[in-house]
Amino acid sequence: MADSPTMTYGGYLRLDDLLSCQRPRTGAHDELLFVIIHQVYELWFKQLLHEADLLQRRLEEGNSAGSLHTARRIAKILKTVVGQLDVLETMTPRQFASFRDELGTSSGFQSAQFRELEAVLGRRSFPASDLREDERLRAAVRRRSLYGSLLVYLAGLGHPVPAAALERDPSAPQGPDPEVQRALLHVYADENGPAVEVCEALVDVDEGVQEWRYRHVKMVERTIGAKLGTGGSAGADYLRSTLFTPAFPDLWEVRSEIEEGGPDGR
Repeated sequence: MADSPTMTYGGYLRLDDLLSCQRPRTGAHDELLFVIIHQVYELWFKQLLHEADLLQRRLEEGNSAGSLHTARRIAKILKTVVGQLDVLETMTPRQFASFRDELGTSSGFQSAQFRELEAVLGRRSFPASDLREDERLRAAVRRRSLYGSLLVYLAGLGHPVPAAALERDPSAPQGPDPEVQRALLHVYADENGPAVEVCEALVDVDEGVQEWRYRHVKMVERTIGAKLGTGGSAGADYLRSTLFTPAFPDLWEVRSEIEEGGPDGR
């Protein structure tokens, strides 16, 4: 703290360190863009994990206003992450090919932070090698997911969340649950209650992740077509298989059961 009166912009942000991290391996003009975009993704993934941790704590504390604020921030960050693809898509297939071989076996599928984010959102089916080599991922799989924290929040407000859903093994895969959907119908019956806004904010988060996956697929398709991805990954074919798979399926399933409540359909 003694140094704070003389703290500079560059010193506070450690810009010397930050700006020395970009080390393209070729003289191709577009490689720097590729490096910076992916480094920025990792910074946003770090922030998303930071915000998701706070969101889970606020949900489990029953803090409606705080949960809503944090969930909305996460959704906004996801919009920003998706928007960065607009910049990456200015790179043509030939421009990417000019340095692609230098990527070697590296692949976006190796992003430890994105795997951890998927686990926080509820994914539990990871390759054994990923779980063996990544302590943070193992811990995330054993913890309650973000959706699990939402159920704790709803139960705390008096909504009839089934005990089995609250007590299930966090490390087990989670699919749609008709009993939970009945509890969500109870939540949505009170249109003016705080829980509805929180649930809708989590739908925004889920939609943001799905939008990211879709845009990522299209970016890969327009850049490398049907080729294998870097590192031998299945490229666009694998990414396409992840589309339209919600993190919080109950929040989507229940929508077809919500009855109209007035002339505006609410």
